[in-house]
Amino acid sequence: MHWLQRLSKHCLFLLACLAALGLAIPQEERVSNFFGRHTGTSGHTNNWAVLVCASRYWFNYRHMANALGMYRTVKRLGIPDSNIILMLADDTACNARNRFPGSVYAKAGRHLDLYGDNIEVDYRGYEVTVENFIRLLTGRVDPSVPRSKRLLTDDRSNIFVYMTGHGGNEFLKFQDNEEISAFDIADAFEQMWQKKRYNEIFFMIDTCQANTMYSQFYSPNILATGSSDIGENSYSHENDNDIGVSVIDSYTHFVLEFMEGINKTSQVSMQDLFSSYDPVKIRSHPGVRSDLFQRPLKSALITDFFGGVSQAEIFPVIEDADTTMQHFTRVSSPDHVVPPDPVSPHAHHGHDFDKANASALMPQEDAVVFGVRWKDIRKWTSIVIVGILVGWVSFVR
Repeated sequence: MHWLQRLSKHCLFLLACLAALGLAIPQEERVSNFFGRHTGTSGHTNNWAVLVCASRYWFNYRHMANALGMYRTVKRLGIPDSNIILMLADDTACNARNRFPGSVYAKAGRHLDLYGDNIEVDYRGYEVTVENFIRLLTGRVDPSVPRSKRLLTDDRSNIFVYMTGHGGNEFLKFQDNEEISAFDIADAFEQMWQKKRYNEIFFMIDTCQANTMYSQFYSPNILATGSSDIGENSYSHENDNDIGVSVIDSYTHFVLEFMEGINKTSQVSMQDLFSSYDPVKIRSHPGVRSDLFQRPLKSALITDFFGGVSQAEIFPVIEDADTTMQHFTRVSSPDHVVPPDPVSPHAHHGHDFDKANASALMPQEDAVVFGVRWKDIRKWTSIVIVGILVGWVSFVR
């Protein structure tokens, strides 16, 4: 029995040490551990999608279904409509030849309407032009363009760019009227990089000789994939006898089929997606270009581009009164507080500083300092209480 008492004492002492160690961990570290980013992070804080159907006319039904299928997927995985730019001729759903008005289907069974009731087309009809696409990417839009038609990205944005239509060696046709070249897209991406408009880009294209469209890229942090090699066509997957035309392209069909197994918390990587490519089923040879991409494909999650972002930014606690004053001076509206002079040691005492604002900030400053001290008091009080309990239990036994 005596050795059991000793063992219980040692266990209690060990528990007390672990409790004290846990309480001594800084608050910032505990929060960071809880909200920490996943491994292999890309460092992004927001996701965007640019989906382009460059074709028009009824016989290009499948290209519209391609884009709408991608639209449904990125929305299902968490990217909101505010972060999706959809460029679509939009002349299929209500076409006079459509036996199912207001609907677009990607499978012959017609179980899923891709057009539906909840779709937001940002650029439609003759707005789908090379100029508008380039202006969208580079941010050089007219001041009259509404926010819903702008790509409001920054250097922490991951962007998924999907394009589909008719193309050839290093070009893609826009509505049988004009063309965009691989050089145009490459230069637009470079402008985006120089202007800090993206963190990483995933470029996917489904067209004939699609792999040539990313051959001219030279900007960093770009991952690209295409449906067919140079000299190859990109074929449709299946026809619908009632609709009378092909309803989806083969490459996009199998990508979407793979994506149906992905949810918002999936840990499936981009390498898994590329490994799923089967040239026999697709009837062409999809390609991948990753030399400009900085991360291993196994650590780049599909949801890094297709999914919404749900992670927290961790900021240090403001413990110093002077730091508190500078913080509130910096983030407050300039109509109420004059920014401090970073050079002058008397920035808060000069004539440019509003005394009324200073007095208004003092209660906030005191509250922050008091909160920090109260946390320290609670920490050490808990340690003392645990120590007293351990000593009391040891004494009783």
